[in-house]
Amino acid sequence: MSEPVNPTPTTPGAPTGLVTGLAAGRAPAAGAGPALGVTAAADAALRSDEEARREASFERQRRLRQEPRFPGGPAADPAGSHHERRIRSFQPRRSRVTTGQEEALQRLWPVWGLDIDGRRVLDLPTLFDGLPVVLEIGFGMGEATARMAADDPSTGILAVDVHTPGQGNLLALAERAGVTNVRVANGDAIILLREMLEPAALDGLRVYFPDPWPKTRHHKRRLIQPEFLDLVARRLKPGATVHCATDWEPYAEQMLDVLTAHPLFENTRPDGGFAPRPAFRPLTRFEGQGLDKGHVVHDVLFTRAEDGPGPSPTGH
Repeated sequence: MSEPVNPTPTTPGAPTGLVTGLAAGRAPAAGAGPALGVTAAADAALRSDEEARREASFERQRRLRQEPRFPGGPAADPAGSHHERRIRSFQPRRSRVTTGQEEALQRLWPVWGLDIDGRRVLDLPTLFDGLPVVLEIGFGMGEATARMAADDPSTGILAVDVHTPGQGNLLALAERAGVTNVRVANGDAIILLREMLEPAALDGLRVYFPDPWPKTRHHKRRLIQPEFLDLVARRLKPGATVHCATDWEPYAEQMLDVLTAHPLFENTRPDGGFAPRPAFRPLTRFEGQGLDKGHVVHDVLFTRAEDGPGPSPTGH
């Protein structure tokens, strides 16, 4: 009778069971030191490759955030990292830009747009041909801003936002309406106020429907706070108007409380409460949708006090 044939050849010096297990794709048994060392080294190499790919991805994303989406248009991060940002006036977000908005950005940004880089002080009288200037922080898609500019051509509007589709839309709306008293600023309004405006440069401030940051732990991110009002007070002329509006009632109450407590702002309402919507603030589509859902919109209208130099400036 012939000898049985072993289907799995053995390697001299290696246990038969280990060779069979490796050939079948099974993990080596305990005690197989050399094979385990090879596996650990392979795992480490895989982890190293994965970390390298992740770092490369982060670097690509960082470069993309720093590159303008439209050459000659608004910069991706105009102030970069060279200015401290204790309060941010915005929540960055990306949305699709339509062909019309892109065309408006590329053609009109060099004429009516500016980046908030914090490296220069704006000459508002030259920028607006001598008109009194109101700062608007956050204009969404720009419908209300364009309408206010058309209704009051004797007032310049410096409109600040970081939403690229809205920037392009406002430029297109302004051109369509034939208005020339709007300038669109891209970036953080805090840096604009702190670094790029002269004291008493503004005739008003408008903050319509800012991010309410509804969660309690996020309330510190809300824009209307004492520190922000200190900064605003230094940039407003005596008698200038601060006008805020929101459909988030807890935030409306905070706005009213913070402005009331500030020594350099006075409520235009004799009863110290909320103001009715002024005729110059248009009813926007967003606001109309909120009203249809039962939201209550509150307007807060204060003026910069005539007396007092304002809080001690930091910087200018």
